[in-house]
Amino acid sequence: MQQDFEKLDKTRVQALDDILGVPFKVLKDGFIRVVDYMGCDSSIVQAARVSYGAGTKKLREDEALLRYLLRHRHTSPFEMCEIKFHIRVPMDTWRQWIRHRTANVNEYSTRYSIAIDSAETTNPDEWRTQSFTNRQGSAGGLDSAIGAGLSAQEADFHKLSRDLYNSRIEAGVAREQARKDLPLSTYTEAYWKIDLHNLLHFLELRMEVNAQFEIRQYANTIFEEIIKRWLPLTYKAFIDYSLESMFFSGLEMKVVREMILGNKDTIKNFYEEFGWLKQDGTKNMNSRELFEFEEKLNGLSLPLPI
Repeated sequence: MQQDFEKLDKTRVQALDDILGVPFKVLKDGFIRVVDYMGCDSSIVQAARVSYGAGTKKLREDEALLRYLLRHRHTSPFEMCEIKFHIRVPMDTWRQWIRHRTANVNEYSTRYSIAIDSAETTNPDEWRTQSFTNRQGSAGGLDSAIGAGLSAQEADFHKLSRDLYNSRIEAGVAREQARKDLPLSTYTEAYWKIDLHNLLHFLELRMEVNAQFEIRQYANTIFEEIIKRWLPLTYKAFIDYSLESMFFSGLEMKVVREMILGNKDTIKNFYEEFGWLKQDGTKNMNSRELFEFEEKLNGLSLPLPI
């Protein structure tokens, strides 16, 4: 017996169609633009219901289901949406980006083509200092007078490395070898296709305040210029359940409960058990976990328990 199926229409989002192929500038000479996409907010809820019926639910019910899915980390329905980007990005930032191995990637090849003649530069007031609380991060900035000297050195180095590269190419050196001394500030380009579940994970990590500034600019552009247009319901839910939410570990919840009850002695015992106190009774500020817990309390305008 043949079953009748209703005709399916290709899902389009006009707000995203309006910017297809339009590059959004990022950093000095980078960009990101949408090449193609599949799905929309309704694709997520349809997949969750295993239904293709159009108009079977009200928009408010669709939004409630989508928020439930994101809130409870039911991830597979979000894999029904995909998007393909064309990006231009400095190589050092791209090295972080490509660690997200849940995408399909094709990068500009400097074995086949001449390296892009552009490198990310640093203004005198843009040099950052090393963070003392996060070994892989930065905090604050250098004095612009010191930065001016660093920027001048950077410009000299960029010119020297490019001149060296060009001279090798002109001498007939193979492109795959001529490129080896180009700096990581050199721009590369790539096509990057990813499903929405893994894209949201990328954004959650790379929009975080401790992520490197440069990759945050790309992540923020994707979220504010693209996700907001493409998936307005997901955009709002992601703000609520990821960007503006807060996670407390089991250890931290123990302290919070005792804070509510006002049991300072119990809190001190927990601090000792967790290694958050030194033998002399002072806080162990080398504990990354303690530092992060106190950051959360500060974010909620709560007094520190110790």
